[in-house]
Amino acid sequence: MRIYMQSQPGSQKTARYYQLVLQEDLIEGWSLLVENGAQGSAGRMRREHFSNWDDALERLMQMRDLQIKRGYSVMYVQGQAPLKSQ
Repeated sequence: MRIYMQSQPGSQKTARYYQLVLQEDLIEGWSLLVENGAQGSAGRMRREHFSNWDDALERLMQMRDLQIKRGYSVMYVQGQAPLKSQ
């Protein structure tokens, strides 16, 4: 799952972006990749690991909501929840 957000540039500020990517990793868990920075430049990236999907998804939504409160707008969302085993 991927959420891409942008801030609106102010009179003296450049536009900024914030990207959240949730992906399954190789050690039977989930990684939340967070990338942010000024539009058009290399950003800062960090990673958080979660042992299950629900915790990772909850953190992704918390981070999305926080950035929306800070003035970012969601530009697009890509992906869906993984299929559950029966």
